Amino acid sequence: MIFDFFGSKKKAVIAMAHIGALPGSPLYDAAGGLDKLIEGVLADVEKLQAGGVDAIMFGNENDRPYVFKASAHSIAAMTAVVQAVKPALKVPFGVNYLWDPTASVAIGAVTGAKFVREIFTGVFASDMGVWNTDCATPARLRHDLSRDDMKMLFNINAEFAHPLDQRPIELRAKSAVFSSLADAILVSGPITGQPAEQSNLVKVAEAVTEVPVFANTGVNVDNVRDVLSVASGVVIGTHFKVDGNTWNPVDGARVERFMNVVESLR
Repeated sequence: MIFDFFGSKKKAVIAMAHIGALPGSPLYDAAGGLDKLIEGVLADVEKLQAGGVDAIMFGNENDRPYVFKASAHSIAAMTAVVQAVKPALKVPFGVNYLWDPTASVAIGAVTGAKFVREIFTGVFASDMGVWNTDCATPARLRHDLSRDDMKMLFNINAEFAHPLDQRPIELRAKSAVFSSLADAILVSGPITGQPAEQSNLVKVAEAVTEVPVFANTGVNVDNVRDVLSVASGVVIGTHFKVDGNTWNPVDGARVERFMNVVESLR
């Protein structure tokens, strides 16, 4: 068992539901407002669930350029969108506000999410500048909000960034479980839509046996067999989109084709 909300599944697929740009970000469509954001996410959720994914994670990938600290109005907007979509959900859900772990925990806690994903540990040189994390604050917030049941998924090697920590990735992963109470470790590629190095995935999976290890980026129908031979599950966004383009709507046929392969592996 990976987490209890996945039941007896030995391999899990978490699909991304990318919310359109939120208020305050340059790409926000003020004319369409929250109604347009909700409409777009609902359409994607319908296709993801019809295709058979195991869970859905709401993310604000469209809020480019990204920030390290969420604004009050973007937190409110993302919370409102998730709450509006909840009645349509048939599978467990999680949230991820890029790149603010405290905001992710706050939104997840109040909306009833089963899990949150973020960069909780490490120091990185990134497109957004020097990235110095703070795991203690969101962990304490989760506890203060009585949501210790909500899993914290640690993305151990940030996208759009390079770790300044020179320790091997497997040691950083093992340390995050020991010192920072990670509920799962996620291994990413260098950028959204690009796969993690299989060797990194293997090293982390061999070093971390106490919690699940997921592949976090770049998983597709061609490499999922190799990935799931090592990982407990995958987080997948780009491959499920029309033409495999991160910013396009979900393509139901791609989801179904991918999930058919996964079903043959479990």
